[in-house]
Amino acid sequence: MASIKSNRRSALALRCACVSAICVGVALPAVLSFAAPSQVTDSRANRVGLAGARFNSARALPVRVPLHAGEAAASVPETKAGGPDFVLGAYFLLWYLGNYYYNITNKLALTAAGGAAGYPMTIATLQLGVGCIWALLLWGYPDARTLPQITFDDYKKTLLVGACAAGAHAASVFALSAGAVSFGQIVKAAEPAFAAVVGTLFYSSSVSTAKWLCLIPVIGGVVLASLGELSFAWAALGTAGIANVFAAFKGNENKKLMETPGLKDRMGGVGNQFAITSLNAFFFCSIVMFATEGYKLPAFFKLAMNSKVIMMNLIFSGLWFYAYNELATMTMKKTSAVTQSVANTAKRVIVIVGVALVLGESLPPIKLIGCGVGIGGVFLYSVIDDLLKKNKK
Repeated sequence: MASIKSNRRSALALRCACVSAICVGVALPAVLSFAAPSQVTDSRANRVGLAGARFNSARALPVRVPLHAGEAAASVPETKAGGPDFVLGAYFLLWYLGNYYYNITNKLALTAAGGAAGYPMTIATLQLGVGCIWALLLWGYPDARTLPQITFDDYKKTLLVGACAAGAHAASVFALSAGAVSFGQIVKAAEPAFAAVVGTLFYSSSVSTAKWLCLIPVIGGVVLASLGELSFAWAALGTAGIANVFAAFKGNENKKLMETPGLKDRMGGVGNQFAITSLNAFFFCSIVMFATEGYKLPAFFKLAMNSKVIMMNLIFSGLWFYAYNELATMTMKKTSAVTQSVANTAKRVIVIVGVALVLGESLPPIKLIGCGVGIGGVFLYSVIDDLLKKNKK
C-alpha cells in the first residue's frame, strides 16, 4: 500500500514538474521581447493544496506572489533597454501556475463534494469569500494597500460589473462540476464569439468582417471537441456558454465603468478595482447560494469539516482564483494586445493539457484537434485586424 502511494506521489510530482517546465518554456520567449521597467517590492508566500487524481491526498506547494497590485507598480532599478523584464516573466509564470492550480483544486473540491449534484453554488460562493478575506486583510494591513476613495454613487456603478462577475464565476464552476476541466476550458476559449455578439447587439461595438470569419474555426473547434468528449454533458456545454455570456457583459460594463471621469484615480489601482468587484460578486453569489442550496448548507459544512480534501482545496482554490486574476490584470497592463493574445492562448493550452494529465481526463485525437482549431481561431481573431493593417502598409 505504501509503495502504491509512493508511486502516485512520484507520478504527480513528475507531471507537475513537466507542466511547470511548459509554463517556463511558453513564458520565456515572450519575456525576452520586453524591456519595460517594472518591479515588485513586498510579497507573501501562498500555499496551494494539491491532491492526487483519485482525490485521496492533499499537499501544499509554496509559491510567492505579489502582496498587492499597488506595490507591484512601485519603482526599482530599471532593466537596460533591450534586456529581458524578469518581473514581467515572473508575472506570466505565476499567472499560468495560478490558473493551472485553481482548475485542479477547484475540480478536486467539486468532485469530493458530489460534483454537479453536490454543492457547486456553495463552493463557487465560498471561493469568492476566501478572496474577499484576502482583499480585506490587504486593506487592513498597515501600508499594504490604500483604501479606495470612491463615492456612494461610484460604488453603485460597480454593482453591475460585480453581478456579471458573479454570474461568470458561478456558471464556470457549474460547468467544471458537470464535465471535464479540459472540455470546459475549450468551450470557455470561445468567449470572443460571445463577446462579438454581445458587443454588437447591446453596446454598438463594431467587429470587422475578418474577425467574424475567424469565429468559424472557433465555433467549429468547440463542436469537434464536443464530439470527442467521452464524458460529454449538455449541462457542461450550456453553463460554460452562460459563463461566456456573463464574461462578455462584464468586459463591456467594466469598460464603461472605467470611462467615468476620475473614477480610475478614486479607485486607487487595479488591485482595488478587482477587490471591489470580488466583494460585489460574493454578495450576489451569496443571495443565489441561499436561495438554491441554503437548505443543504448544514450538510455541506458537516461534510467539509470531515473531509480534508474538500476543505483544503476549497480554501486554496479561492486563494488561487483571486491571485491569478489579479496577476493577469497586472500582466495585461504591461503588455501589448498581440502579446496578450499569445499569453491567453498559451494559458489555455497549458491548462487543458496539464490538468487533463493530472486528473486523468481523456484527450482523444478529435478532442485535441478541436482544441487546436478552436484556440487557433481565438488567437487569429485577436490579431487579424493588426495583421491586415500591416499588410496594407
